[in-house]
Amino acid sequence: MSGDDILSLLAPLRDAADELKNTWHPDDPAYRADVYRQVMTSLSYSYFAYFHATPEHPDWAPLWNPVYTLQPNPDDIYLYAPLRGDLTYRVSGNRGSCKILSFTTQRKMSGMVDSMPNPSGHNEVDDTDLGLALNEDFEVIFSAVKPAGHTGKWAPIDPQAGGMMVRFRAYDWAGEVDPVLSIECLDKVPPKPRLSPEQIFVGIQEMAKFPARKTRLYYGMQNGVKQRVGFNVFEPVRYAGALAKQVYWPACFQLEDDEALIIETELPAHRPYWNIQLNDPYFNALEYVYRFSSLNGHTAQIGEDGKFRAVIALTDPGVPNWLDPAGYKEGGIYGRWFDCDTNPTPAIRRVKLSELRAHLPPGTPVISPEERGEELRLRIRACQRRRRW
Repeated sequence: MSGDDILSLLAPLRDAADELKNTWHPDDPAYRADVYRQVMTSLSYSYFAYFHATPEHPDWAPLWNPVYTLQPNPDDIYLYAPLRGDLTYRVSGNRGSCKILSFTTQRKMSGMVDSMPNPSGHNEVDDTDLGLALNEDFEVIFSAVKPAGHTGKWAPIDPQAGGMMVRFRAYDWAGEVDPVLSIECLDKVPPKPRLSPEQIFVGIQEMAKFPARKTRLYYGMQNGVKQRVGFNVFEPVRYAGALAKQVYWPACFQLEDDEALIIETELPAHRPYWNIQLNDPYFNALEYVYRFSSLNGHTAQIGEDGKFRAVIALTDPGVPNWLDPAGYKEGGIYGRWFDCDTNPTPAIRRVKLSELRAHLPPGTPVISPEERGEELRLRIRACQRRRRW
């Protein structure tokens, strides 16, 4: 393979740009620009995937966060490390005090193959499964077979495992502390080698393939919701390869400048974790540091009747639980019930913004611009102080 022309190695980026045809408005210049930006986001992330670490010499790389937004839960900071199923690994560090610490291993990671394998080799454990106390120092062995004589904490991985994804899930962004972790291969391996020219050229080509692989997967998921139930209707689902304890409730939203969407739902009696977020039409999480595009069980205000109500509107409606679509009139919604005793399906009502309060309970508080501004300042500080890299 010749490396004389780097642009030829990046030729697969055209396939990602061509995915514009699978968006909701392929002739819209704003959609084209958004898709190009999404391509650059995925391309910049892919360097970590192909050049940062190896299964023999693992290390944590950023996966999804406020920068790499295709498609994170805003409450989660995600890390990735490459693995081999025939090797043994030790993850150690401090549990921290975030709401949930989870470890997911599988054969392939999204974006790194043309199609995800079936079976996926999915295995997951979290701090509850492993018995990790808040702020506890710990170590866990991950391997396909439990080491003989090992009496400490152990978790299985598929014999063909190719990677581990870690989630640091916080409820109280400002008050909880993210874990501190390391990962080591315990088998005898040679020193980490210098890459050959051939390996570098192949890695660059794989980087260039990554954005199209990613968008094909996630466009398909979001477009599927729209095709099956249309706009402003939730479709609860469990996803293979996602958290087994979690029920998702996706929808595709649509509204005009003078309208609002009211989301209303009962809440499970037992609800260790739940949240709701807005996505753009391309499955990216909307800006969630400087915009109120997500809420969770810690930040949401619950009505006197025990129900949760949120309002999507392009301008601040002056009510609790505003979800700001950041200028998008169409996009996605994702909610999550994690390990709850019931999984209610929320409803969406589309109303005129000027008539919003007539559709809300009489005692709905008024949120002043000053109160909203302080709420945003606290959100920005809390999010920026979490680990991203």
